[in-house]
Amino acid sequence: MRSDTRELFTTLKTNMAATYGVDDVAEQFNVTPSVEQKLHDAIVDSNPFLQKINVVPVDELQGEKVFLGVSGSVTGRTNVKEKDREPRNVAQLDNDGYQLYETDSDVCLTYAQVDTWAKFKDFSARYSKAVQHQIGVDRVKVGWYGKEVATETNPDDNPLLEDVNKGWLQIMREKKPGQILHKSDNKPIVLGDDYPNLDALVVDLRYLINPIFQGDPDLVALLGSDLLGHYHMRLYQAHGETPSEKQKIEGQQVIQTIGGLPAFNFPGMPQRLAMVTSFSNLSLYVQRGSWRKQVIDNPKRKRVEDYNSRNEGYVVEQYEKVSFVEPAELKFKGET
Repeated sequence: MRSDTRELFTTLKTNMAATYGVDDVAEQFNVTPSVEQKLHDAIVDSNPFLQKINVVPVDELQGEKVFLGVSGSVTGRTNVKEKDREPRNVAQLDNDGYQLYETDSDVCLTYAQVDTWAKFKDFSARYSKAVQHQIGVDRVKVGWYGKEVATETNPDDNPLLEDVNKGWLQIMREKKPGQILHKSDNKPIVLGDDYPNLDALVVDLRYLINPIFQGDPDLVALLGSDLLGHYHMRLYQAHGETPSEKQKIEGQQVIQTIGGLPAFNFPGMPQRLAMVTSFSNLSLYVQRGSWRKQVIDNPKRKRVEDYNSRNEGYVVEQYEKVSFVEPAELKFKGET
């Protein structure tokens, strides 16, 4: 690290210590609640999908779900001349709580990289933004692909972070497999054969969720990029030679709804995901006061190291308000 860069890095550490209210960021410390919330807010702001779902601060490592669902109607009338009004206990019976796990986000920059970044006057802001963005990307990735909580994760064997935590799909596999659409012979579901189009598939997924939720106005269809790409291709084949229709396709005006539901795609989703739920039904819980941080200069490895850890976990608030097709089991007609 050049001398001018080292001076910049020293200033960076001093400023970080002032921000976090500690004497030295080289010693591990717990981030204060107010700064911790700002960190979480910045991560959420960096990712469009996290902005849609619930990112919830909780106090305990395990406990009851925050958003208590209901399992029936709450509206009616009682003839009080004959009996008392009786409140209805409609708490969702599958509210079996949440579990958080320690999650690390440790990054480093080599001295050469720090020297390169040092030319930017906003070095600190650029660095923080880059780290926050990647944590957001990783959170979404674990939410979709996470299958287990390994004692020691292996990114080489699990490049999609499958071993970091149990995500939403895995939770449904374990807690409510009946909400997963599949064929009785366990063969793949084929678009263009089993379902003539994506609209028909989404309609069927909607009917798979509990009837008390089927009319909820917040239901959406979450669709992977492969499915939307195939949908676009069929539209181009049918209407691509008509200028007015082509413009609508390219402006995505014709896929604002699929199967009668608003359709959404976000970076990080499985490419062949087809799910019906609501954004408010998918959550990431983070324990208050659990963010620990340390920034050190490691000359033995010629790099600067930034250690971050916090406790977090994924939650499906109401299992019966979710239905989906396993991405690996959805094929297009003509595929082998």
